[in-house]
Amino acid sequence: MIFHPLNNQSFKPLAMNNPFYYQPNEVCLKVQKEIVNYIESKTEWQDEISAGKMFGFLIVENTDGAIGYLSAFSGQIQGKENHDYFVPPVFDYLQENGVFKTKEREISELNRKISDLEKSEQSLSQQSESYKKSQEILKEITEYKKFMKISKLNRESLRNNPDLSDEEKKKLIAESQFQNAELRRLKQRYDIENNNFITEISKHSDTIAQLRNLRKQKSEDLQKYLFEHFVILNAKGDKQDLLQIFKEYNNIIPPSGSGECCAPKLLQYAYFHGYKPLFIAEFWWGRSPVGEIREHLHFYPACQGKCKPILNFMLQGLMVLSNPLEECKTQDFETIFEDNFIVVVNKPAGMLSVTGKSKRVSVAEIAKKRFGEEAMVVHRLDMATSGLLVIAKNMDIYIKLQQQFENHKVEKVYYAVLFGEVKSSEGTISLPLMPDIADRPRQKVDFEYGKPAITNFKVDKVTHGKTYIYLYPKTGRTHQLRVHCAYRDGLAHPIIGDELYGEKSDRMYLHAMKITFTHPVTKQKVTFESKPDFNI
Repeated sequence: MIFHPLNNQSFKPLAMNNPFYYQPNEVCLKVQKEIVNYIESKTEWQDEISAGKMFGFLIVENTDGAIGYLSAFSGQIQGKENHDYFVPPVFDYLQENGVFKTKEREISELNRKISDLEKSEQSLSQQSESYKKSQEILKEITEYKKFMKISKLNRESLRNNPDLSDEEKKKLIAESQFQNAELRRLKQRYDIENNNFITEISKHSDTIAQLRNLRKQKSEDLQKYLFEHFVILNAKGDKQDLLQIFKEYNNIIPPSGSGECCAPKLLQYAYFHGYKPLFIAEFWWGRSPVGEIREHLHFYPACQGKCKPILNFMLQGLMVLSNPLEECKTQDFETIFEDNFIVVVNKPAGMLSVTGKSKRVSVAEIAKKRFGEEAMVVHRLDMATSGLLVIAKNMDIYIKLQQQFENHKVEKVYYAVLFGEVKSSEGTISLPLMPDIADRPRQKVDFEYGKPAITNFKVDKVTHGKTYIYLYPKTGRTHQLRVHCAYRDGLAHPIIGDELYGEKSDRMYLHAMKITFTHPVTKQKVTFESKPDFNI
């Protein structure tokens, strides 16, 4: 059964929640519990899904007016996208004798051939007769050069003999000429055999290159086939494939796996069967992926990279609550210090540092109106973070301050409140960070490709299951403090109100409370402070 009836038939909100910003309600928690009970009954799944899997549900009103829910999982389970209890995929491309599987097998065969040729290429250099001969001649050349060196020393010794006849001198010259000619002949033989070997390798490498190009073309064709057959519906009844959707949204090729997340599956099934969507939610099951921050059974918004363009299309024609993070909102800041060159302001939580995709008014916009068109914000704070920001009144000052930030000459102190009790009183966190390409602006820990990120910390107090803490960033990576607090190999306790790496609250409890730098004109070291405006 795909449609699962609910006891609560009065749950009929006027508009569906926003999949990118929502708080699960009591009905959602009951639905999650039902789905969890079902998942736990599937003992054969546990090893696989414990490694991490996103599940989701959509509460709907069916054509008979009954309230129930649909459930889904991202990707596949046990190599299949179709399982009882869950909605089917948008496009079922995993049929054994279907186009996708057939083409996938062709690509797998190419992979096998390439692998075999690459292995044989390594042995070719050891087995080739031309290679062996060239190496023998190279050894002969080396030995002959040693012989020539000794011969030359002997000739020079003989030439120093005053009794040496003209005939003997001619013989010495002839010997030298013969040996040089013999060396040239050896080198020519080496060049011939080496060129033969290079030709052999080149033919072999050309074959591998041709197969690689064929594999690339087949992979691109297969990906295009997939995207063209993922035909997506919206609430108005319009249809578009993934290539059209992503082209119109941000003019890019869809990322691999697009259309296989929970939300598109759920909405597609609802639209196809005439159900009215009422509430959508997704939760994580299992361990957090390496480098990421995901908590078992925690609810998460839909991803930005794959789902944002698709849902932007699918939600057209449906009453959906707005995303507060994207709403037009006007805030103002407090000026802490101002002279002819710099301004230091206290940014409230919820205000952008610089203008972005959101319609919210930024510190940068107000600064230009208030302090002149040349005014520029020197560094940034996350929208959810409050605290001190430095503004330069002209480009020259901006460049000088930027250099201090780039050279780590600026000292910053943040104050935060974390969920849970941190056991260490102080220490250092060093976890390299990089953007999560599929779900910006999230960041993840990556020891291979991440940029160095270092934070010192000192606990202020621990009380009532919360940790009050000072954070001293030594680098300035995006979301550095938030990830370093939440990640399991960091403090393992998220900042209260961190919607990306923890849970919602009335605000994120992170405040930039102190900053020290050298004034770009007076050359005096200056320090500015601002007490946190929260107390919990």
